[in-house]
Amino acid sequence: MSFSEITAYGYYLPQKLLKNEDLKKFVDTSDEWIFSRTGIKQRHIAEKKEFTSHLAIKASEDAFNSFNIDPKEIDCIIIATTTPDNTFPSTATKVQNYFKISNIPSFDIQAVCSGFIYGIQIADSFIKSGKYNKILLVGAETLSKIIDWKDRRTCVLFGDGAGCLVISSSQKKKGILASKIYSDGKWIDSLYADGGPSLNQKVGKIRMVGQDIFKHAVKKLSESTEQALSQCNLSVKDISWFIPHQANQRIILSTAKKLGISEAKTISTVKFHANTSAASIPLAMASAHKSGKLKKNDILALCAIGGGLTWGSCILKV
Repeated sequence: MSFSEITAYGYYLPQKLLKNEDLKKFVDTSDEWIFSRTGIKQRHIAEKKEFTSHLAIKASEDAFNSFNIDPKEIDCIIIATTTPDNTFPSTATKVQNYFKISNIPSFDIQAVCSGFIYGIQIADSFIKSGKYNKILLVGAETLSKIIDWKDRRTCVLFGDGAGCLVISSSQKKKGILASKIYSDGKWIDSLYADGGPSLNQKVGKIRMVGQDIFKHAVKKLSESTEQALSQCNLSVKDISWFIPHQANQRIILSTAKKLGISEAKTISTVKFHANTSAASIPLAMASAHKSGKLKKNDILALCAIGGGLTWGSCILKV
């Protein structure tokens, strides 16, 4: 039986920084107001002509260069994004074209902030089916392009960035041990973009009912994490690192507390990256790997919740 081993990590953040103090130019807010409610101090913002595909390519190059991988070894590309360059073609095909990889499947998935967890389950299924051997999975977002900069409830929350994993077929019993993904469409009005090609021929801006998201987040994230642990016969005490979606420091710490995971075992990058939607988990993973936190045979618990609502968790062995 093949296992889905993580063989590379990569990430990229745009150079432009937008600090909390800078947001006072757009809305009635302050550093204290934002940080006390979200744990965010700054976010990275893509330039006008810096697109989601550019961020995805940079993150992929980081992974390939850091782990000595020839892009031609990749036999499937999956990109999780809410902010594709175009309605079509997929952002994944642009990444494929950049690396001059021919005749492989490449496609985008859209599960908002849960997109990377969805992508992990898809990649794991593909590899365990025997169809593919080395999959590039990217989470990439330019959320700054769909923010309403006059809405202080949302404009303070989001940032841009990309993170990726290379997931490879392996005979080692490690990598993706379990994953659980879910959705419930009755909460579609809690977090959404108010536009789309079919709806009104506009891109739309992010709209959110924050209280709804917080109410569901802690419960669904903790439950799905417990279910994923159960699937691979592990328990919370086996977790080396908890890496949740970086939406809000309150949600991160409340979920960890509900699971009985200490803050010392919880990886949080939201202070520096803000909420980068589908990019947040791979960004946090790649950052943790580069800093030396992730060690061989560590058990990682990942979880995310996003618009739809969508949510899910997965358990990895490094």
